[in-house]
Amino acid sequence: MAEKTDNYKVVAENRRARYEYRIEDTWEAGLQLTGTEVKSLRTGQCNIAESYASSENGGLYLINSYIPEYQKAGRFFQHEPRRPRKLLLKRKEIHKMTIAVERQGMTIVPLQLYFNSRGLAKLRLALAQGKKLVDKREDIKKREWQRSKARILRDRG
Repeated sequence: MAEKTDNYKVVAENRRARYEYRIEDTWEAGLQLTGTEVKSLRTGQCNIAESYASSENGGLYLINSYIPEYQKAGRFFQHEPRRPRKLLLKRKEIHKMTIAVERQGMTIVPLQLYFNSRGLAKLRLALAQGKKLVDKREDIKKREWQRSKARILRDRG
């Protein structure tokens, strides 16, 4: 189900992205959605774990995100669950992202899909560099040390 925070309601979160990638920069983008997609998102059903953003036809599109069909609508009004969805960003932001992807070999990954305080669906995107296995192991070691340190401090005082 969707999680509610201070000023926005989180629908889906890509928790694996912070483990797989080193996040360089983040942006907030709007999504071009149909009515049944919005209704399905409001029920808290979405998966962005395996999705990414790609530059096509001068725009940025979210590829391989899964928004299931809205069950209360008829067959005629349904949408395709894995269709490419256009991301609404400024032209300069799109240009900056596409140059980073082409020249530096970075990836555009979605981090979070949520409804903002005005009720609009937004997607938090990140420009990320893939981590190697060694970097992932270092992150695990740091996380384990932080947990054990907190446990020791809690027990002693």
